[in-house]
Amino acid sequence: MTIAVCPGSYDPVTAGHLDVIERSAGFFEEVHVVVAVNAAKTPLFSEQTRVGVIRRALDKDGFSRVKVTSTDGLITDYCKKVGATVIVKGLRQNGDYEAELGMALVNRKLAGVETLFLPADPVLEHISSSIVKDVARHGGDVTGMVPDCVPAMLQEALGLQATTNQ
Repeated sequence: MTIAVCPGSYDPVTAGHLDVIERSAGFFEEVHVVVAVNAAKTPLFSEQTRVGVIRRALDKDGFSRVKVTSTDGLITDYCKKVGATVIVKGLRQNGDYEAELGMALVNRKLAGVETLFLPADPVLEHISSSIVKDVARHGGDVTGMVPDCVPAMLQEALGLQATTNQ
């Protein structure tokens, strides 16, 4: 069985992340979406919240082979633990390749795990968790950029009052 891992901070998960996860599910027998906990970062949402939102977004037919979890260790250690041989990363046109290539080479050296780069859907490639948080922080509408439950969660986490679109 080929097991793939889709790691990320997912703070919050975006439509672009979900696109990569859903496309990965079509290629591999099992896909583990792993919320990577990075002590150097201060996420807006807790680890448990991020895992829960992803599970909720993927709670539909066709995704029974997608498992959502978290780790605070190396992704390569997680891959070894579950028998994954592939890490899947989505790439946008903003320089993701340069940043991801170094990590891919280190992951191969550490665990023999290959990295598959999936180009972002052109309709979604401008979306990132950072942009979503920035837009929300300034009162912009992030509907369609994130799962339906996330805009209200962002408003609450950022201490903003709900706004209505007119």
